[in-house]
Amino acid sequence: MAEQATVILSGFADEAANQKTAEQQFSAFAALGLQFYTIRFVDVGNGVKNVMELTTAEVTKLRHLEDEYGLNVSSIGSPIGKVKLLDVDDKSKNRYVPFAQYLEKDVAKACELAHAFETKLIRGFSFYHPRGADPREHLSQVVDQLGQIAEACHRSDLTFGLEVEANLVGQSGDLLADIHKQVNHPALVLIFDAGNIVSQGCPPDEVFAQYEAMKPGMGWMHIKDYRFPQPMVKVEHVNEEMLKHFVPADLGDSAHERILRDFKTMLPGLTAHLQRRGVPGVFLDLEPHVKGGGQFGGFSGPDGMGVALRGLCRVLDYVGINYHLRDFDDIQDARGF
Repeated sequence: MAEQATVILSGFADEAANQKTAEQQFSAFAALGLQFYTIRFVDVGNGVKNVMELTTAEVTKLRHLEDEYGLNVSSIGSPIGKVKLLDVDDKSKNRYVPFAQYLEKDVAKACELAHAFETKLIRGFSFYHPRGADPREHLSQVVDQLGQIAEACHRSDLTFGLEVEANLVGQSGDLLADIHKQVNHPALVLIFDAGNIVSQGCPPDEVFAQYEAMKPGMGWMHIKDYRFPQPMVKVEHVNEEMLKHFVPADLGDSAHERILRDFKTMLPGLTAHLQRRGVPGVFLDLEPHVKGGGQFGGFSGPDGMGVALRGLCRVLDYVGINYHLRDFDDIQDARGF
């Protein structure tokens, strides 16, 4: 009998919480039946903080709450790589940090957090080139810097996932594939996100082509979709704060059914590869943004996250990919029966 293709469902828990408190996030995810979450923004009693700003005491409190709600961290949703490559005024609000300092402080902190939350995965990005410039002109610097980040993660027995996103050097599947090939490091994988491609004005066939380009380096997926206002127009620079047409995976312009049907064929091999690196399996990480998205995050609410999860499950059921949500047996096991 052929092996059943299986994924692990996760999500950015801050999207499910109106005030982003840890209890709201964990309650929503437990009620939805999820057992993994990506940590990005959270209020542990001292105001909303990015995961990179958490204190040791706050991490400890979150770990206790995870036990209470039966949750584990799938990845650190860090903003690593969302800084300028060059210290130039390009009329953007992006900050610049000298790379040696960035590697020593920010990247090292992300690695420490991954160990503290017992995850092997860190999400990151491919740096901002000067606005208006050709991203390919900056590939060599990006390759050098991401190679050093990958090596730092590798020394910590971690894996760094590079997400495709507008306005960065790795804004397309082709560019990310080129970066991955040139870096050529076992600790660097790619994160496909169809919604981030459609929002740049790419039609379904182009989205699939970019997915295919990323396949050799794929590590996991973020799940969100976008319904581009007609007529669809290719956008050179995306105003991320104005994006407002995100939809669940079964309603958008990305053709997730086609993508996931193909992805199903590579799941057994990718699962085995990730497990050799200490990752439990292949994550599909919900980041729906159905009530709005921006440069450093998005929001769905508990209701929107539920709608997005059900939309994803409908697609997975249709293409025959297995997944697990909490059931009565899980509850009984947690109670010791």
